[in-house]
Amino acid sequence: MNAFNQHSDQVFRARKLHELLDMPTDEASVNITRSRLGRLTRQGFLTQPGRGRYQKRT
Repeated sequence: MNAFNQHSDQVFRARKLHELLDMPTDEASVNITRSRLGRLTRQGFLTQPGRGRYQKRT
């Protein structure tokens, strides 16, 4: 959420988010992040302006 708070107007893909945060970019790690981003979207913290894209809800 910190990355979304710092860049509130930016849209992220899971892999780009990993690169920004210097996290491993292997497929398993990115899939876990996709799952978490989906949960944050369902909880109302994020929006999904396009398939695979996530943005902080304003």
